Amino acid sequence: MKYTRIPHTNIRVSKICLGTMTFGRQNSEEEGHDQMDYALDQGINFFDTAELYPVPAKKELYAVTEEFIGSWFKKTGNRDRVVLATKIAGRAEFTKHIRTTGFSKDSIIKAVEGSLKRLQTDYIDLYQLHWPERNTNYFGQRGFNAHAVDMWEDNIHQVLETLRDLVSEGKIRHVGLSNETPWGTMRFLEESKVHQSLPRMLTIQNPYSLLNRLFEVGLSEVSTREGIGLLAYSPLGFGVLSGKYLDEIQPRKGRITLFPNYNRYSGPISVEATRKYNDLAKAHGLSLAQMSLAFVNTRPFLTSNIIGATTMEQLKENIESIDVDLSDEVLDGIEEIHNAIPNPAP
Repeated sequence: MKYTRIPHTNIRVSKICLGTMTFGRQNSEEEGHDQMDYALDQGINFFDTAELYPVPAKKELYAVTEEFIGSWFKKTGNRDRVVLATKIAGRAEFTKHIRTTGFSKDSIIKAVEGSLKRLQTDYIDLYQLHWPERNTNYFGQRGFNAHAVDMWEDNIHQVLETLRDLVSEGKIRHVGLSNETPWGTMRFLEESKVHQSLPRMLTIQNPYSLLNRLFEVGLSEVSTREGIGLLAYSPLGFGVLSGKYLDEIQPRKGRITLFPNYNRYSGPISVEATRKYNDLAKAHGLSLAQMSLAFVNTRPFLTSNIIGATTMEQLKENIESIDVDLSDEVLDGIEEIHNAIPNPAP
């Protein structure tokens, strides 16, 4: 395994992070435990979860993923071997079954205390804000709609104050963002620069893959100049970049087969790009999945690449991507396809 550090800390994390959002829907508790056992044995010391998981979110399955991780910690005693990241669900339209009060002080405190209880731990290493509360361009939207600006009241100072108090209490160690924009990221960073008692956002968990490199527009410069590391999620685009959906017969247990509305990476232009990337991988004796993950691993702004799997076979292949080196010829081929079909799955 290869390792990086969470920016501005001495926390050493594996460059491959185990994502857990399938635990509780596509994976049973036993399967989740097996995945965590295997990942840890392979040198992965970084696990990511959220109170919103499993996904697709469902009221009766609220936070089951965190419970599975907590039962694994209790069973194995491995809490001290894992850098643990989780998230608060904040945007009401996505989280009505959880709460509708966003990132208010009470909401954050209750969310942290709930996660600690379910995870059966005394502290969270990295606590992330899952979605901005304000109206902005989320996944599936290429640009900001200036005609749809809401009456959001800037509460970033208060959010950071609440997080600061939780850090002081030892309940969380560090903080990060998720699904943020360049403006939002800089707004948080500037607030903690001006008010140095407030905690600094250290990471940003956003989508990044061969089908969605929008992080490179604006956020990669913020990441590089400000020292805020990318935790790349959906590096295989819901499994599309494994190539398994290119066949006429769809995989019976595939995520998109089970949840057809999760079609963000499955539009016709994405399929065209995926075929081209698949041909490139085959021409160089690589699997599409490993080429796709290895590409993400090469990015200079990457802190960790969040993989997710529903089978042990997939998990093994994904983890092994850390040892795949892409030649200049492959990287040039990727750029050629990207320039012809840029970001087909925003």
